[in-house]
Amino acid sequence: MPATLSSASPQTLKDYYRILESGIDSYQNGADLRPLLGDHLDFTGSLAGHLPDATDGFLGGVAGFIATVKQIEIIHDVHGPNGSAVLYTATMPGGPMTFAEFFTFDGGRIASLNLHYSGPEYIEKGGR
Repeated sequence: MPATLSSASPQTLKDYYRILESGIDSYQNGADLRPLLGDHLDFTGSLAGHLPDATDGFLGGVAGFIATVKQIEIIHDVHGPNGSAVLYTATMPGGPMTFAEFFTFDGGRIASLNLHYSGPEYIEKGGR
């Protein structure tokens, strides 16, 4: 079952979560994801830390998530004129875990992404 965001969600996020759930065989090194990201994505994550110019690194790093996630279930999403917050559960090989993502947008593209999750739990549940 595909991740379902509220009707207030920007199309960029609907496409983003579709790609996250599409499987690694469809990922094509981020060809579909790249147009959704700003040229200088400001990324913060539990394992990567803060990377102020992370677009290319993010495209490589998210491939590990896409390769292991089986399903994403949106718990709650909130959207404003310049940003969004999404709380979801991802089914990993070792079981479900919760993620929270906070986005800002610029010109319809993701300008920043602040990702919150337990890094040790992610590794334990088969994330890479």
